[in-house]
Amino acid sequence: MARAFWLLKSEPELYPFSQLVAERKTLWEGVRNHEARNNLAAMAKSDLVLFYHSHDSEVVGVARVTSRARRDPTSDDARWVAVEIEPVAALEQPVPLAAIRADRSFSTLKLVTHGRLSVMPVEPRHFERILELGGTKLPRRRAIRPAKAPEADGRG
Repeated sequence: MARAFWLLKSEPELYPFSQLVAERKTLWEGVRNHEARNNLAAMAKSDLVLFYHSHDSEVVGVARVTSRARRDPTSDDARWVAVEIEPVAALEQPVPLAAIRADRSFSTLKLVTHGRLSVMPVEPRHFERILELGGTKLPRRRAIRPAKAPEADGRG
């Protein structure tokens, strides 16, 4: 199956990309927005993820999903899910939100149109452009599939 692309936001003072690199993997847990949860549930093993530092407002790295969604251990409600991710590469240079907003090719990127969402799909062309702006190339392993967000359930 082809891979899809996503963006995860993290507050760098709570969980920076450098910590993911040091730990080699983490369970992405604690998401409590319905739309973001549905996006986590739609992730597949080997999908790639842009790692975004929310308070610094910049994309800083790339991670890979290493497990399908499973029950979030931080919640008693089985509807909340988590996925495991591992680091792939730090961007050579962080890509600030200001640069993304200034680039007209990102006009449909959810980071621009739904800025408060913490887990979102990313179109392949946007993923590639962010890597380009970050001066980073990843080896091609598989064909890509567009990340399709599940239908909103009206609660997120």
